[in-house]
Amino acid sequence: MAQPAFRFPRVTLSIAFVFLILAAIYGLPAATSLPAGGYDDPASESAQAREVLDREFDSGAMPIVFSVTTADGVDSDAARTRGQAIVDALRTYDYAAGITSYWTAQEAASALRSEDGRTGLVAAEIRGDDSDAPARAHELEQRLAGSSDGVDVAAGGVALAYFEANTQSREDLLLAEAVAIPLTLLVLVWVFGSAVAAVLPLVVALFATAATMAALRALSTVTDVSVFALNLATALCLALAIDYTLFVVNRYREELGSGLPPDAALRRTMQTAGRTVVYSATTVALSIAAMAVFPMYFLRSLAYAGLAGVLFCTIGSLVVAPAMIVLLGNRLDRWDLRKPILRALGRRPGEHRSIESGFWYRNTIAVMRRALPIALAVVALLLFLGSPFLGVAFGYPDDRVLPTSASARAVGDVVRSDFSQNLEGAVTIVLPDRSGVGAEALDAYYARLSTVGGVTAVATPDGTYAGGRLVAPPPEAGADRAGVSEFVTASTTVDPFSTAAKNQLDELRAVEAPAPVLFDGLAQRNIDNVDAIVSRVPLVLSLIALTTFVLVFLLTGSVVLPIKALVANLLSMTAAFGAVVWIFQDGHLGALGITPTGYLTANIPPLMFCVVFGLSMDYEIFVLSRIREEWVKSGRTAADNERAVALGLARSARIVTAAASIMAIVFAAIMVSEVSFMRMLGAGLTITVLLDAFLVRTILVPAFMRLAGRANWWAPEPLARWHEKRGWHEGGDVERDDLDGNGAPQPDSNVEREPPAVRA
Repeated sequence: MAQPAFRFPRVTLSIAFVFLILAAIYGLPAATSLPAGGYDDPASESAQAREVLDREFDSGAMPIVFSVTTADGVDSDAARTRGQAIVDALRTYDYAAGITSYWTAQEAASALRSEDGRTGLVAAEIRGDDSDAPARAHELEQRLAGSSDGVDVAAGGVALAYFEANTQSREDLLLAEAVAIPLTLLVLVWVFGSAVAAVLPLVVALFATAATMAALRALSTVTDVSVFALNLATALCLALAIDYTLFVVNRYREELGSGLPPDAALRRTMQTAGRTVVYSATTVALSIAAMAVFPMYFLRSLAYAGLAGVLFCTIGSLVVAPAMIVLLGNRLDRWDLRKPILRALGRRPGEHRSIESGFWYRNTIAVMRRALPIALAVVALLLFLGSPFLGVAFGYPDDRVLPTSASARAVGDVVRSDFSQNLEGAVTIVLPDRSGVGAEALDAYYARLSTVGGVTAVATPDGTYAGGRLVAPPPEAGADRAGVSEFVTASTTVDPFSTAAKNQLDELRAVEAPAPVLFDGLAQRNIDNVDAIVSRVPLVLSLIALTTFVLVFLLTGSVVLPIKALVANLLSMTAAFGAVVWIFQDGHLGALGITPTGYLTANIPPLMFCVVFGLSMDYEIFVLSRIREEWVKSGRTAADNERAVALGLARSARIVTAAASIMAIVFAAIMVSEVSFMRMLGAGLTITVLLDAFLVRTILVPAFMRLAGRANWWAPEPLARWHEKRGWHEGGDVERDDLDGNGAPQPDSNVEREPPAVRA
């Protein structure tokens, strides 16, 4: 892959530049064209119910709500006039359906009037897909919301919440980049030791991000892609570009320090670090690809974004970065801005230092001397941090994912706090085919539904039932039973994401129906989505575990180290998941600026799992590749195992921790998002990356490998022979002397010229 960079660096960079410009021109419009939905399982019961509603009643659309507030009360002339005007205006739009209000639907008046009598609601449904309906809701808000004559009108509902989430996502994307890039550049200058070298990963990130956005826009022409895929793509491209480029540049400098000329050093780098990058990228890509197993296009979109991002980061770091290194030559290390600081610390940039004198070598030796108590302490700490996840609860994203300044959020807060009935908790019961069922049987069924605990009313074609009897006549357009399908709406007082809501659904299902029924509503959607995720978790875990095992075996030739990698990754994620529950579900640390709802959005844990597992394996591959490199050169005794671990970590830990620190900055920048589940994702990724790099890879891994001894490298004899012939051996069969054009003896491998990168 890197051959064009060696032979034709100018041509390579020219092609990359043209590709970047074209990709940016094509991909940037994706930020304004992608929808914000995709949280539902299209094969679920609730989705089937909405399909019937859309097909038979043209009402399976997104809700929009207008709150009409005045100090004189909802029965004042001003409120009535404004409310009626909104209803009349909505009726002029062919995409508005199911229009009702406090002033026009007497049977629902109590549900549409606030407890203090100052606010009344106008509700409707907006037809259209996840792109059209939100845009139409925004159009209606612009026309109908506002204040006049002492009456305040605000818009809310799912349709507008989607539009505001989409808009907020674009703003957050720009803000995250504005925060992450300057901070990242500062750290890169310190880590790379050169302002020139620090630009390399940013160029690779720019190349990968533009290409990924173009790929997502192209993909959106054939399938649904969520706008939030752009947020993940930007963060992942920046993080992985830095990760991979740092690994390549560090190895290149290491090879230069060992005495190789620049051309040979770069080739050796591609044969070692380059192969490790490909290996690491494969593990990250396969982990993220597992999200495509889930049926929600929100998660599938993020899988597409992750796969594209990993692919283009790999191409950038193995083609674009080497071409820049060739052209820059000795200028790569210009403008070392660390020199004054290093001199103040009594150190000189580029000085020769024994590996054994470095912090990470000494730290690893200290850990291995007390391997058992340290391993037990780290495992206990990670399990303790993960314990809050035992109380996790899942919910469906609503307007509370938005900041309090958003119109949909403000209206939603008013409805939740000032209205006696929980409008979000309404349950829709659909009878797809009631052929042969008499009106008496249907009415008796609806009457029984109205007696279920927590149900305040059941709106039917024949009128409204409450407490087992008919209490109001049908609306003006009701009582039409000409078709074979029918639906009713049960108003409730329960929180749709509570255990009470699940129990209420069970009771509603227990009411004997005269025909097959389908349930819809937030409570049912939440249950359906959690079931869809949970039912596929075993498959996702199996796929990730299998691919991880195979890839780590191919790298190491061991069946023990893959198991160790799986356990270490699970411990990292357990701790991170527990921290996320403790912060965002339980509401600690001020919930980092968002309103805790008492549950996590169901899509976030599988997203975190797949992304974090891949990133954890990223570090695992980097560390194991250097440890194995030392192991295969040794006599392969127990003492050699300890020395290989110490030398491998001494050569890789500073790179892994530096990369993790930068990656944490990138992911923490996602936390500037005003969309709560994106902030949750940013926090989860940041916590996991830091725990994994600083606690698991540099402390738990060496402790485990010391305890396992030579067993680390064990495999059954047939597998060992197979790996010897066909396994992935980093660096191939190329020897260092073959690469040194002068054929000079190489320096002592245990003394390295410190590359201009930070030593922790």
